[in-house]
Amino acid sequence: MNDPPDDVATDDSPSAPGEESGPSTADDGDPDADDQPSVAAEAGIDESVVGTPRELASTVRLLWIVGSTIGALVAGAVLGGIAYVVGEQTALLPAGVETAVQMGGAVAALLVLVGVVRAVLLYRSWEYVVRADSLFLSRGVFTRVRTVVPYVRVQHIDTTRSPLERVLGLSTLVVYTAGSRGADVTIPGLTPERASTLQERLERLTTESEEEDAV
Repeated sequence: MNDPPDDVATDDSPSAPGEESGPSTADDGDPDADDQPSVAAEAGIDESVVGTPRELASTVRLLWIVGSTIGALVAGAVLGGIAYVVGEQTALLPAGVETAVQMGGAVAALLVLVGVVRAVLLYRSWEYVVRADSLFLSRGVFTRVRTVVPYVRVQHIDTTRSPLERVLGLSTLVVYTAGSRGADVTIPGLTPERASTLQERLERLTTESEEEDAV
């Protein structure tokens, strides 16, 4: 009996009962399944930035503090005026401007303090994530609000700047979605450069998502 050729591998181990020996077959899965480009890749966006949580610009805290301070001063002035009228017309409060100023000032100071604390906590809670198929937002001090905006629902994207935002060098990104007006979302506290970059990135992802959804 001739020996088998050296380049042919042989298996001398016996086969298990009921098991037929034979060549192994490769997995029948689609070899191209893992090669399909993602939405971000189709849009020409670096995937390293997709899925990374982003924070707001730190100066947004000053924007919120100024806004709450203005509201606190208005509320204090209104309450002081009410206290003055009540003191002059009834005996519930001491009459005079001094009492009105003290009450209005105390309320305004308390509201300013609350506004400062809220601005700091809100800044820490705010983040947004550009996902492969949606925009994710998370924020809230006492109640945590999480919003997911699929790109296929995005209609258009704008950037806005109030006078105070212009002074502080900030912008707000507004994402308009299909459905009710309350479904629109905003991302405040962005630098103009980041707002412009984010707007362009989301518009490209939205376009690619619409094309994939139409296929």
